[in-house]
Amino acid sequence: MDQRHFAVLVVGAGASGLGAAIRLGQAGVDDLAVLEKAGSLGGTWRDNTYPGCACDVPSALYSYSFAPNPGWTRAFAGQAEIRAYLADTASRFGVTDKIRYGVEVTRAQWTGSLWELETSRGPYTARILVAGTGPWHEPLIPDLPGLADFPGEVFHSARWNHGYDLAGKRVAVIGTGASAVQFVPRIAGEVGRLHLFQRTAQWVLPKPDHHVPGVERFLLRRFPALRRALRSAEYAAMETLGFGFRHPWLLRQVQKIGLAHLRLSVRDPVLRKALTPDYTLGCKRLLMSNTYYRALTLSHVDVHPTAVRSVVGDRVLGADGSSAEVDAIIFGTGFHILDMPVSSRLFDADGRSLDDHWKGSPQAYAGTTVAGFPNLYLLLGPSLGTGHSSAFMIMEAQLRHTVAAVTRTLSSGWTSLSVRPSVQDAFNAEVQAALPGTVYQSGGCSSYYTDVNGRNSFSWPFSTGRLRSAVGSFDEADYEIGRVHAASGE
Repeated sequence: MDQRHFAVLVVGAGASGLGAAIRLGQAGVDDLAVLEKAGSLGGTWRDNTYPGCACDVPSALYSYSFAPNPGWTRAFAGQAEIRAYLADTASRFGVTDKIRYGVEVTRAQWTGSLWELETSRGPYTARILVAGTGPWHEPLIPDLPGLADFPGEVFHSARWNHGYDLAGKRVAVIGTGASAVQFVPRIAGEVGRLHLFQRTAQWVLPKPDHHVPGVERFLLRRFPALRRALRSAEYAAMETLGFGFRHPWLLRQVQKIGLAHLRLSVRDPVLRKALTPDYTLGCKRLLMSNTYYRALTLSHVDVHPTAVRSVVGDRVLGADGSSAEVDAIIFGTGFHILDMPVSSRLFDADGRSLDDHWKGSPQAYAGTTVAGFPNLYLLLGPSLGTGHSSAFMIMEAQLRHTVAAVTRTLSSGWTSLSVRPSVQDAFNAEVQAALPGTVYQSGGCSSYYTDVNGRNSFSWPFSTGRLRSAVGSFDEADYEIGRVHAASGE
């Protein structure tokens, strides 16, 4: 029988969705399914297969705390290894058979008593909905005049065309964010000519990456205390950096490492000047690479320190008047971070979408629950982003909150749990009041942390310890509780 109603439905089989399914299962929630639109699990680590794709957080931190992986072969794991880890963890914790592949949620509406979902495979209903769709999901491709008429190959780094042979081709790379910093060095030696269009120079620090020898992996596997010590040491190192995000003067000292890295890698003063940022490190996402700057010094690589204005025929035109005749355009322009597609598909009882509520500025209580949307939990939601720590840490704090709320709802027979608007407002007011003192606001740049209304709806301005405490705790007093009066006699 094709079951269509569940106590809990999780949308997305990436790291957050899988984590939700595992944690809810461990808490005794068996009436659960995971709806995944693709044909396999992995989320962003399934979609991003571009050359050089790897984590920019130390591997020991980039894993579930309840499923440590002593087998990482690099200090910063690559895409294939991370995806394999997710698949292995899902299998080990028995959630693989709860995933329904090829089921895309096109609409979900709260009816007053449950969630009704429209999907590519017909309707589903659930008492509780957990959205594990993530912000690094839908590629952002700029609307460039003339792009549709470009005669060559065009793709985004998150939809890499492995069937297209780059050998000897003239290639324009538009965007210099985290993905480009990883794939540019990998394709630079292969292409005939590479034109990198850089709207804003990025801070790029050396990456302390290395192969993890077999003997070290054996010791980590054999002695869990050693594994815990490594994770703690890496966490402490990243937290020290995190302190700087809240005290920008400290990051201006760290910048000196970035400037030295640039000076040692790029001898040409003109190119070096073009690659030197004019804002405080940390204002944009922190980037690390040992090969990016060197790749830009190759004789067949041209850096255009300008935004792209348009595409005319096979020419990419920069806003500064420069141009490049190319065979292919690769976008490294990131994702729909603060205008996540899922928000246009979730509707309250009155038929208003999350987009309608947010009006371009996403907000939630603890980044997890939204007033007016009962029994809905968003993972990796607004105002929880940090510039230095692991997404796993954030999602696990949210999962403690979510699992406590879900299990209490189910065991108590509550019909609904909806965060009080005053609680959500107070949480967001506190976050917004703290942001101006952080590098995210005071660093002198524009970044994807800022939404269309000029509000930072992405960043968490406090320590990760405070995040774990504030986001991870569930207090039913923060919520309006729906009860079945006739059944309970209350």
